[in-house]
Amino acid sequence: MSLRVCIVDDDEPTRQILSELIRESDQLELVNSYADTESAVENLPKDCPDVVLMDINIPQINGIECVRRLKPTLSHTQFLMLTVYADANHIFAALAAGATGYLLKGTRRPQLLASIRQIAQGGSPMSAAIARKVVQSFAKTENERPDFEELSPRERSVLDLLSKGYLYKEIADNLNIKLVTVDTYVRRVYDKLQVNSRSQAIAKYLKR
Repeated sequence: MSLRVCIVDDDEPTRQILSELIRESDQLELVNSYADTESAVENLPKDCPDVVLMDINIPQINGIECVRRLKPTLSHTQFLMLTVYADANHIFAALAAGATGYLLKGTRRPQLLASIRQIAQGGSPMSAAIARKVVQSFAKTENERPDFEELSPRERSVLDLLSKGYLYKEIADNLNIKLVTVDTYVRRVYDKLQVNSRSQAIAKYLKR
């Protein structure tokens, strides 16, 4: 039985290359291909794919937010991020949103095909550089774990939204607070968790 695959990427040449790759495989079936996340959010629940190849840098609704919105409905669908972003911010935001795999664009065809099969079978395929960053982030000892009890309810809400890939403006809109207030909360979170960046805060939050 073929695995049902959908593609979400606003770059037409990339969609064509991925579509051809899937069509050439006798183990995969291309169900649909989307150039924007608005269409994906609306139609993917009808497609019921086994695997979705998701880009991140997409206008309007980015790929991470698209996964976050779809995952509750498509609980059995596996989202495999396929992107140029190799930084910890995007990696952890995507995983927190519900992605179970993370590959960099430029991944060789045999590896990409193997990763699609792997993720459908319960694996979490990642490019070597991505896996290394994940391991490094979780290589802290237990006594280095922060005390999240020190965070106020509002600081926890801000940190939770940060981990889901929200931008500062989106956090402000979501919590109905000013942008400068979000910045204040974020700095307090950094101080209490003893971190210096968003990626470090998210890594500790996911490890809690």
